[in-house]
Amino acid sequence: MKKFLFNRYDKETLKKKVLEDKRERRVISFYRYVKITDPIAFRDVLYDSLEDLGVLGRIYLANEGINAQFSIPIGNYDALRKFVDFIPELKNIYFNDAVEDKKESFIKLAIKVRKKIVADGLDDSQFDPSNVGTHLSPLEFHQALEEDGVIVVDLRNNYESEVGHFENAILPDVGTFREELPLVEQILEKDKDKKILLYCTGGIRCEKASAYLKYKGFEKVHQLQGGIINYAKAVTDHGLKSKFKGKNFVFDDRLGERITDDVLTVCYTCGNPSDRHTNCANLGCHVLIVQCESCSEKLLGTCSEECKEIVSLPEETQKKLRQEQRKQQKYPTHHLTRKLVGK
Repeated sequence: MKKFLFNRYDKETLKKKVLEDKRERRVISFYRYVKITDPIAFRDVLYDSLEDLGVLGRIYLANEGINAQFSIPIGNYDALRKFVDFIPELKNIYFNDAVEDKKESFIKLAIKVRKKIVADGLDDSQFDPSNVGTHLSPLEFHQALEEDGVIVVDLRNNYESEVGHFENAILPDVGTFREELPLVEQILEKDKDKKILLYCTGGIRCEKASAYLKYKGFEKVHQLQGGIINYAKAVTDHGLKSKFKGKNFVFDDRLGERITDDVLTVCYTCGNPSDRHTNCANLGCHVLIVQCESCSEKLLGTCSEECKEIVSLPEETQKKLRQEQRKQQKYPTHHLTRKLVGK
């Protein structure tokens, strides 16, 4: 019988299946820049075996490599290691285990073939992406942070760094990695001879960024091996005080791992201290915001009174609004609401 190499269930069914599965799960991420000649065939091999192992999550493949974030039943962890090491392109790839495990972090397995495993906006033919910066272990990075004159750069988006970052780090105010590299180059223009420490969530963005900065003439580029995830585990294991403060934003349903008790930002709605990320419950908006539980309760999980008004409407009316919105992108959702409900 032929297996389906894609998900066949709706979201509610998937959530139910995950919650009914009593097995504990481990959240893992890994990446590697490596030549994959046929990503589509590679995808089919991965999907078939990973589904059998109970893997749920997102994996991106491209000719340049693999970028994976997923969860797996803990009992299948060793089997996953053996399977991955059997594949030449993935042999001995580093598993970055999450700081926190949440059962419903992922509800399905999706393996997608893309042009790039990270949207960086770079033309790789212009430089050598394999000529990366010096990798520092978490403990080496921890020590390097104390050196005089060192420059620390956060290579994540602004919505990630606002809830957690290393002390004294440069936090570029951008919403995408594509925008970030030119800005970082501009910010560091006069510091090409200084020691630069790069960090990101799990390390993948630092790989490409460090190679790009070296190509642009920066002499002392270093990067945190395994990113914030690896650092958080290492300082905990060694009883050290974390120099990363707050939460580490993650791209699954958790939206964050607590590293320290520091709260570095405020609720977008009321201005009180909060680092609770959530997406607006109005699917026609779905904007990512920081919002405290009190405001979320008052606004029914939405970002504004306008969106609260929308989610209070019958589901069929909401669907019509979203359809209308797709046709008329120039109009904000709340404008269409007034139009359709006669306000």
